Amino acid sequence: MVCDEIAVKIGAKFKRDRSRAEVLTGTVGGIGVTVAKPMTFMNLSGGPVGALRRFYKVPPERIVVLHDDLDIPFGGIKLKLGGGDGGHNGLRSITSALGSKDYHRVRLGIGRPPGRMDPADYVLHDFSAAERKELPDLVERGTNAVAVLVAGGLAAAQNEFH
Repeated sequence: MVCDEIAVKIGAKFKRDRSRAEVLTGTVGGIGVTVAKPMTFMNLSGGPVGALRRFYKVPPERIVVLHDDLDIPFGGIKLKLGGGDGGHNGLRSITSALGSKDYHRVRLGIGRPPGRMDPADYVLHDFSAAERKELPDLVERGTNAVAVLVAGGLAAAQNEFH
């Protein structure tokens, strides 16, 4: 959803790529960017990310990954460079494919599962009605966080969104 919002802001359309991702190119804050949405299962997203990294010859520290995060309350946004996967299988796949943990992360909070619900089930369940109402704002803020990160750097994005 955030990638689709970025596409609207850039004014470009996604095209299917050999990397098993939909890809678009454009500019954010005067800086050329390539935005990719892996079309694999999230747990296998490292394959497309790694293929695009090799094709574009981009160092890991210039890659931005947007992902859900159980440890941030719903609607919260945190940004960082590097770190562990925190049990997130998509991040584990990307780290393995890149051979590095040193890529930027825009972490979109989804909150913890209620009660004893299995986190794996929780991340696959539908958003509540209240969350669906707030989702457009989270998507907009996530899009803006990426733009500030790309154009102004990590410290500027953290100052604005933390």
